[in-house]
Amino acid sequence: MANKKNILLVEDDEFLAELYATKLDLEAYEVTLASDGEKGLKMIKENPPDLILLDIILPKMDGFEVLKATKADKNLKTIPVILLTNLSQKDEVRKGLELGADDYLIKAHFMPSEVVKKIKQAIKK
Repeated sequence: MANKKNILLVEDDEFLAELYATKLDLEAYEVTLASDGEKGLKMIKENPPDLILLDIILPKMDGFEVLKATKADKNLKTIPVILLTNLSQKDEVRKGLELGADDYLIKAHFMPSEVVKKIKQAIKK
């Protein structure tokens, strides 16, 4: 299938990253992984994905900074971004959505299959 949707997963937890990568691969998505915010942003600029699944607490550059930089770039700002994090404070959720995230998912509250469903909804937009 030549037109696989490409998802960039920016996640520093190797176990979680592999878990989501496997799940998304089974759903016929092309998955690219970045283990820190700086690398994630570089990958977004070099090869813009169809969707970004972004953790907030990351080494080198946090997810909010990556989100802000992505949404500030006219060539990248239309890429859907789903924040996938353990930060569940109302202020953080609001900040993420105000910065332009399409969705804010708290890792502990969502099964990988539910995350896939959210990805499908976001890519269809």
